[in-house]
Amino acid sequence: MVEGSMTQGAGQGPAVRAVVGMPPAPTHGMQSVPAHAPVAPPAPGPVPVPLPVDLPPEYTPTERDLPVIRRRTVEDSATMDLHPVTRTDTVVDTVLAPQGAATAADGPGPLFVVGDVHGYLDELREALAAQGLIDSEDRWAAGNARLWFLGDFTDRGPDGIGVIDLVMRLSAEAAAAGGYCKALMGNHELLLIGAKRFGDTPVNSGAGTASFQAAWLLNGGQRTDMERLEDHHLQWMSRLDAVVEEDGHLLVHSDTTAYLEYGDSVEAVNDRVTEILQRSDADECWDLFRKFTKRFAFRDEAGPQAVHELLAAYGGQRIVHGHSPIPYLLGEVGSEEGEEPGAPDVEGPHIYADGLAIAMDGGVTMAGKLLVVQLPLAD
Repeated sequence: MVEGSMTQGAGQGPAVRAVVGMPPAPTHGMQSVPAHAPVAPPAPGPVPVPLPVDLPPEYTPTERDLPVIRRRTVEDSATMDLHPVTRTDTVVDTVLAPQGAATAADGPGPLFVVGDVHGYLDELREALAAQGLIDSEDRWAAGNARLWFLGDFTDRGPDGIGVIDLVMRLSAEAAAAGGYCKALMGNHELLLIGAKRFGDTPVNSGAGTASFQAAWLLNGGQRTDMERLEDHHLQWMSRLDAVVEEDGHLLVHSDTTAYLEYGDSVEAVNDRVTEILQRSDADECWDLFRKFTKRFAFRDEAGPQAVHELLAAYGGQRIVHGHSPIPYLLGEVGSEEGEEPGAPDVEGPHIYADGLAIAMDGGVTMAGKLLVVQLPLAD
């Protein structure tokens, strides 16, 4: 079932380590600037605020007060008592409040959701730019807009780590602009975490002995992603929520009712998933991954009732999910590998289950479409 190029895609710059309390990573072949380097008073303009050294546990990439990362060039070094840098160095030394940033008084901005990305970084950048969410330099350009990723950043496509790095950086930039960029836990995040933590450790699969490493490779794991995976990526993924309700939309990754097994409220489910990942028990994590891999709960005659069960527990009037590609839901291809000839015809989200469910995985892994849409959708 492995699909997609094994070639490493173009990177999007160093990971935003300061966001999760990690020291900045040096770029390849470049000097890095110590985090403790002194900073001289800046030129007139926005007042820099030093990054906190020890971020509290609740300070995550989804908080509104997250810093925005600025690039420092040779010209900056000429006016600061700092270690010299090359023109291509990127350092995390200050955080700047953007001019004209929206305030809480402006109210929430428009709501957008993104379907499964699966390592297709170029397609993601194109889709975000088409909606005006990022500019030509991949910087947040949407002010106080709200953006939710529905999970599955890696596997099958060429640059999953590049996707994660972009989402983490946009989280910081969006927060500084008065909006936010957040993400949900997908089954492929659970799979990648497990493959990194547990490797070939045997787990009870219910159908014999299995391992996260074997399952990860079988489901499109890219060795270049594993080689570039670092602790701050793991920390970020491990703290993602599994369920959220926004503007009457219940956002989840998987089209399954398995979430009900982990709590009777949004908070209970998210706390339970985080607790399991913190305990780091291979069998318990495998069971979580296996349940989040289930699909099609909303597709058949019993689908509307299944949606109602989730909405009754967690709130909202409609459920929005990724996970099952739209061509797969509609039976247009035999499997996620796209064995039948021709690219699937996906123009937008699929509304089904008596109008109660919206599928957002456009099947980018089978030459479909990476979907970024604004909610609410018109029926």
